[in-house]
Amino acid sequence: MVWLSGLLPYTQVVEVFARIGHQEVARTSVWERTQAHGERMQRHVAHQREQVAPERVMLPGPGQDHRQVKGVSLDGGMMHIRGEGWKEFKVGTVFDVVLQPGSDPHTGEAVEQPCAVNIGYTAVLGDVAHFGPALWKLAVDKDVPRAARSGVTADGAAWIWNLAADYFPDSVQIVDWYHADEHLAAAAHALYPDNEAQAARWRHQMHTPLFLGEAWKIAQTLQHAGLGEHATYFATHQRRMQYQDFREEGFPIGSGTVESGCKQFKARLTGPGMQWARAGADRMLVIRAAVMERSFDRLWALAA
Repeated sequence: MVWLSGLLPYTQVVEVFARIGHQEVARTSVWERTQAHGERMQRHVAHQREQVAPERVMLPGPGQDHRQVKGVSLDGGMMHIRGEGWKEFKVGTVFDVVLQPGSDPHTGEAVEQPCAVNIGYTAVLGDVAHFGPALWKLAVDKDVPRAARSGVTADGAAWIWNLAADYFPDSVQIVDWYHADEHLAAAAHALYPDNEAQAARWRHQMHTPLFLGEAWKIAQTLQHAGLGEHATYFATHQRRMQYQDFREEGFPIGSGTVESGCKQFKARLTGPGMQWARAGADRMLVIRAAVMERSFDRLWALAA
């Protein structure tokens, strides 16, 4: 019942029990059991996070890192908290990076493309101080601290890169290609506000220097045009925009894992008319993450 509540809204859980299980279950019973067991699971998760604080984790000695490339991606979404309004929940994904056949998003050529597998999820309703330990716990579970190579891929939000510097100082930092392209489109429209065709041409022309790690050329053009705000974005993140190099090194340049993760959390927590008590939201985020990464049974047993 609790697992199903992490998959579907409570009303639909009742319908599943009635139609498939031929059992009449009250919605209040579903809610009560989910809250009780969700609190138990949440307490276990919080305790485990305390046990793997960065100062407690023993890092491997020289030459003992494993060779599996690891990836970390993070972002945020909004959910409605009763009495508080719309509040941000932060989402993190941690995964293995493997090479699979695909097409280069820039050239369209057939290439071996870095892809995310064995994805783990975490989500926290709260600020970075609460989210950081949750993401670190997931990273420890996925053996990121012992990886010889790892990368953090996300959009350009300052809180993300501050957190990445604190928890993953040895990881490559990558601004998601698609967010960078969105900023390029906005810059193009700012540069040619009355000429859509010219804006489109300039954006297309700038794709190549952007992919080649020459964001400074874009920043320079925008700065000379008096578009300092747009220029600052590309200048600030230039070292995080070495897309060709990142691809050649086997890192993904998109943050699709966490964007998909945000959508999956929203599918359960931001349906039509949904409002959550803060405590209920915290519990459901733990349950939902376990359902999404297929670790629910293990968490259920450990939290017993």
